[in-house]
Amino acid sequence: MPFDYTLDFHTVDFRQHPELYRVGRGEQGVLLVQPYKGEILPHWRFKDAAAATESSEAIYALFEAYLKAHDFVGADMARKFIQMGFTRARRYANHRGGKKYAGPVPADKKGQSGAHGRPELPRTNHPDEDKVAAAAIFKRKWDQAKTHPEYLRQKEAFIKKYGK
Repeated sequence: MPFDYTLDFHTVDFRQHPELYRVGRGEQGVLLVQPYKGEILPHWRFKDAAAATESSEAIYALFEAYLKAHDFVGADMARKFIQMGFTRARRYANHRGGKKYAGPVPADKKGQSGAHGRPELPRTNHPDEDKVAAAAIFKRKWDQAKTHPEYLRQKEAFIKKYGK
């Protein structure tokens, strides 16, 4: 099932209503799903290798804590933030200022990822080495999270119970 962007994300507590959560694709919903956004976002940094190391370790610790508490939605959100650390660091490495697409996001696509018909801006000839290093750190943690045996077990159980 696709991620449901029609929900009232300002009022839904996904810890109380996990049935409303959708795993979706990639990072869908990462900046919307509460209370997890509020718990994880303060730890999310990717400015350089030091920030990425501290951030990825803190978020991975939350990931493990959510798994231990059998809170798959929290674990999946932590995995998404780790993934987003990788993708955003790479974007800022490749595109000065981090802007990947030309023009504003269409009003009906806000909160969703993708080009939405906008052309990609040119990549820099000299990637930002701090961001390249930060991306590599997040990539290792992302690979660790998405292949974690307990995460995979809880993900399968969640999908069986609620759908993707």
